[in-house]
Amino acid sequence: MAVAAAAAGGGGGGGELRLLGTWSSPWVIRVRVALGLKGLSYEYLEEDLASKSDLLLRSNPVHGKVPVLLHGDRPVCESLVILEYADEAWPGAGPPLLPSDPYDRATARFWAAYVNDTFLPAFRALFRSLTEEQRAAAFENVVPKVEVLDRALAECSKGKAFFGGDAVGLVDIALGSHLVWIRAVDEVAGTNLLDGARFPGLAAWAELFLAVDAVREVMPDAGKVLEQYKGFRAK
Repeated sequence: MAVAAAAAGGGGGGGELRLLGTWSSPWVIRVRVALGLKGLSYEYLEEDLASKSDLLLRSNPVHGKVPVLLHGDRPVCESLVILEYADEAWPGAGPPLLPSDPYDRATARFWAAYVNDTFLPAFRALFRSLTEEQRAAAFENVVPKVEVLDRALAECSKGKAFFGGDAVGLVDIALGSHLVWIRAVDEVAGTNLLDGARFPGLAAWAELFLAVDAVREVMPDAGKVLEQYKGFRAK
């Protein structure tokens, strides 16, 4: 297992935090962005999912998947659960990922769940498409989900830069962690899922999200992700 120390700023957890992940996983990217925004230092442990470590299997015996955040010896699994845990465990560290107002919190959770449960399954069909017919059908199916997210951005942001308003929040991280993969699929498929002419709000949001320091520091290289995607298709 490769071990890399990741200093995500000064505050909070010091050496007590360890993150099990894989470099290109958007679910792991979610956690790394959140920890960076919160200014928490952690040790990053790169997993080989073809030969999972005993630590991963002990820490997530139900699914055996990354990401897993170890706070001391206590494992926290599933990316959105980890994001909420970090927000609650270190409330004074960095900007909050969820708003303080109960209704706004519920709204953010709803749209983060929409990304996971509705948008990503549709995008995954485009990701896995191999023929022109499959690609056309998958693209036609996913575009209405993007339209919904574009409207959600306008409503949630209240005219500001992010779903979270002035600062990156839960929904921004949930969707934004997949941007490098969306662009890799666009490159291969000849599509433009976040078309600036059709979805100017989301297109502008994507550029702003990718420019945030905590995002740039952990977002994987686009060329390497593209090569990984081409390798997946070749199989």
